Amino acid sequence: IFATKTRDEWDALMGGTDVCFAPVLSMTEALNHPHNVARGTFADIGGAPQPMPAPRYSVTSTAPPASALAAGADTDVLLAELGYDTARIDALRASGALG
Repeated sequence: IFATKTRDEWDALMGGTDVCFAPVLSMTEALNHPHNVARGTFADIGGAPQPMPAPRYSVTSTAPPASALAAGADTDVLLAELGYDTARIDALRASGALG
């Protein structure tokens, strides 16, 4: 039955009713959905959209998310925490195993 209509057709049919229904949105659609825009659900953090913390409280504020680290920014720290010594990390990097 669900395959007989597109997502947008089902949304037009059931949206705004008391049916427990919501379409699955792409990230771009979610960023621009009127409900999410009105609620400030997403924020631009370091040039990338990030979901804001939820739930939100009237008295206690929550900090916005931090921007993501650049790819590989914490590789050495992570490998060290896993027990790799500096020589092994340098060897991995020299071999091209680490970006």
